[in-house]
Amino acid sequence: MYIWQLPDWPRFHWDQDKRANVLAATRHEQGRLVGRMEALGFQLREEAELRTLTQDVLKSSEIEGELLDHEQVRSSIARRLGMDVGGLISADREVEGVVEMMLDATRRYDEPLTRERLFDWHASLFPTGRSGMTQIRAGAWRDDGSGPMQVISGPVGKERIYYEAPPAERLDTEMAAFLEWFNSVSNADPVLKAGLAHLWFVTIQPFDDGNGRIVRAVADMALARSERSAQRFYSMSAQIRHERDDYYHTLELTQKGTMDVTDWQVWFLGCLARAIEGAQETLSSVLVKARFWDHFATEPLNERQIKVINRMLQGFEGKLTSSKWAKLAKCSQDTAHRDILDLIERGVLEKNPGGGRSTSYGLADIRSTSKS
Repeated sequence: MYIWQLPDWPRFHWDQDKRANVLAATRHEQGRLVGRMEALGFQLREEAELRTLTQDVLKSSEIEGELLDHEQVRSSIARRLGMDVGGLISADREVEGVVEMMLDATRRYDEPLTRERLFDWHASLFPTGRSGMTQIRAGAWRDDGSGPMQVISGPVGKERIYYEAPPAERLDTEMAAFLEWFNSVSNADPVLKAGLAHLWFVTIQPFDDGNGRIVRAVADMALARSERSAQRFYSMSAQIRHERDDYYHTLELTQKGTMDVTDWQVWFLGCLARAIEGAQETLSSVLVKARFWDHFATEPLNERQIKVINRMLQGFEGKLTSSKWAKLAKCSQDTAHRDILDLIERGVLEKNPGGGRSTSYGLADIRSTSKS
């Protein structure tokens, strides 16, 4: 029996004492982070937000097994927010759709969440009306035309059903109750409301596909309400991706349990606290980037060099080689090699240990680099 089949669904409850300390500590760190970010200059704060939003979109899609292009996501967000950043490129419809949904949820956090708004989000995620090769009902509740909504894993013939959602004929009633609660004013802490909204929505699973990405947008919307700020400086999606196994395990136990959702709320608060802690890495990298360009502000670098260096400062995955440089800068291997040698001579890059075909390069440590 799933929790939506219980006679007291959806009257959730939890142990106030068990989650009180976790909530207080999480709220404290949440306030500290917002305060530190507000103390930054406008440009640094804008850079931190762009990195956070980019990470949020990438990781939310990655949880569902969909890998989006980093530069397309970053460019789409920067354009929509009117940020003055260089190297913008065009983005696919799929990227634009995810970005549009996420920004609508957080930029308009104080507006009501309605079924029409959810339908618009869903339609933006699936602009062709297809999920892969499968035709789906885009911008509408699922109808269970191909069978009940189930979460299944395993090879054909040995599938395991982890969860089965409420039947489609209940969706109008279920979602009306959810939306009325979500938009209501209550004495409940907004962060707890974000955790409960995540659980409640993903238990209903109202759409044919895309429920995971939409529920994370709903939770981000609730968290923005808790801070009364549209700016995002930490990514719950990135943290959930990092803790994906624990996330699904806790969710499965909760959906097959009772209406006591204490364990879920404690896990959600802990995940949020770890996401906030992880934001320190974003803040540090933004400050490193600012110091780096201050240090090399007078160097006459070309556009290719600036583009690749910025990509490295934004969190380059793996090691930089001349072939990766050529791909990022869209130039020949010879041009890439000349660009790299020039930067080594200027003290911007340094060769990593090793050589031959495995030769790679890293940014110079500006703490040990003097400028004449």
